[in-house]
Amino acid sequence: MAAARRAQDVRPGGITSGARQARGPAVAVAVAVQATCSCPPSAGRWLRHNHPMHDSGPARHLPAHGYTRERWHNGAGWTRRILRLPAADDWELSLSIADIERPAAYSHLPAVAREQVLLTGDGLDLVFDDGERAFLEPPHGRIRLDGRRPVTGVPREGPPVRVFNLMWRPATVTTTLLHRPLVGGMYCFCDVDTAWAIHLLGGQARVVSRVHAFTLEAGDSAWLAAPGRERFLLDGAGEALLVRVGHPAQ
Repeated sequence: MAAARRAQDVRPGGITSGARQARGPAVAVAVAVQATCSCPPSAGRWLRHNHPMHDSGPARHLPAHGYTRERWHNGAGWTRRILRLPAADDWELSLSIADIERPAAYSHLPAVAREQVLLTGDGLDLVFDDGERAFLEPPHGRIRLDGRRPVTGVPREGPPVRVFNLMWRPATVTTTLLHRPLVGGMYCFCDVDTAWAIHLLGGQARVVSRVHAFTLEAGDSAWLAAPGRERFLLDGAGEALLVRVGHPAQ
């Protein structure tokens, strides 16, 4: 409750962070599917449809030791799967971390959009079949890709290259990825139209709502969602990628 009082409240449709001295290094990735905390009325269909996805309820802690680690078919890297919604092969939203060991062509995903953020390493070159090139620069270069477009990822020499992958189906899901500092407390508002995900890269953070309370250690994640309006406090220090999840307007 003390932490909740320190965070500044906001009107519906926004997020806020309380201003106080940072307690130590922490870096978070939070995925939010629009630029604010509310989505258009049509957005609720997907979240309502997927509401009973997990026996512990729609909001839950996703510890790093529970991620599914999968070797790529071409042997050029690994994927650690954080979350898929729904969990079946016809998912609409996917969060994962990729370790890229050597040059490799990306999977052809014609109905999927992808946003990629560099987490570690000296950078990643993206070489498209049409001749265009892009580069993800340290510390957190990013790019948004069309899954239909052939591209090869080429890691720069040096430390292992690791990227955060946000993938979604634009026909049914909208996303906006934001990069911002995490200083003190910040509220994430959820309802049937809006959900959030958090991935903590370093340090420690506390997630608190009326019915949930858990601590994220480095590498952990969380899915924040609710059947009605719910306010989650994210209390930590560092920087975050915030991506809010909703639906395209009809």
